[in-house]
Amino acid sequence: MIQRQLPVLLMALGMLGVIAACDFKAVDKQTPGPDEAGVRIQFRLDSKQTHNRFSASIPPVLTVPSGAVIEVETQEATDGQITADSDVAVFDTLDFGRVHALTGPVYVEGAEPGDVLAVTLHTITVGSYGWSAIIPGFGVLADEFPERYLKTYKFDKNGASVRFSDGITIPLSPFAGVMGVAPATDELLSTIPPRANGGNMDDPDITAGTTVYFPVFVEGGLFSIGDTHAVQGHGEVSGTAIEAPMRIVYEVTVIKDARQIREPQYENDRVYAVTAFATTLDEAAGKATRYMVDYLQARHGLDRREAYILASVAADLKIAEMVDMPHVLVTMHIPKAIFQQ
Repeated sequence: MIQRQLPVLLMALGMLGVIAACDFKAVDKQTPGPDEAGVRIQFRLDSKQTHNRFSASIPPVLTVPSGAVIEVETQEATDGQITADSDVAVFDTLDFGRVHALTGPVYVEGAEPGDVLAVTLHTITVGSYGWSAIIPGFGVLADEFPERYLKTYKFDKNGASVRFSDGITIPLSPFAGVMGVAPATDELLSTIPPRANGGNMDDPDITAGTTVYFPVFVEGGLFSIGDTHAVQGHGEVSGTAIEAPMRIVYEVTVIKDARQIREPQYENDRVYAVTAFATTLDEAAGKATRYMVDYLQARHGLDRREAYILASVAADLKIAEMVDMPHVLVTMHIPKAIFQQ
């Protein structure tokens, strides 16, 4: 259904500019910072140290040891082109080749193909503003909304909620729409779809306190993060969330001899989750179910038939996003509380 919705936006992203806003100035000096969320910041990257493709050929802006804690600044989805004072006319001059400026890549020492890179999101803090839009040709109901529309927001200092309109206030739940490691190719891949390396997962459940596990495809992993969202519903049906710049503190850990995973998985205090991308929701749901059965077998020692039934009676399939064509992303969550330690 969504194939016919491929907009000029996606074409531009695939064709304009190879790497946007690149400043590959390394920041390899350890710069200890204040304790935060029980950790001590060791390295920093600002929102100018970015790229907007996934590729093994993009050089790292930072090299860190396993266990490092990194503070990064991210731009909103347009790399600063849309601001709190913008109106819909901004789309007349918007350079879509700059979309999805990702802070990184970060080279993690010791990470090798076949390993797993664990990225723990300690804190995610929103900036001062955000925006949402309707972009012609983009979104689940693209045919019904042909006109451009832009809505901007200003956040309170506490960053806990945002006023949508009179009588509507939305609690903020910030996360990074795009995060991932480099794929095993020198080709410069678009950041628009989710893939096995992560990418544009747009999963609103990957918030602070979550550890995301990425399969490593190249030496050093080359982790990047960006496209930060102040809040988003599952599906991101109009094509945008509340897009906003942010500050993120995360920790990277290389896991050797780990259980092999084909795509990213994650956990927090409440659930363990698997992710699956595909070109249809049916295919993605099937893959997510299979990954959950694999996990229940490996982690909890269940017979495969028992694992399949447990997934059916206790796990939840969710549509994380369905507008980042050519791929959609489905997740499956299982609550940790059902397992008696």
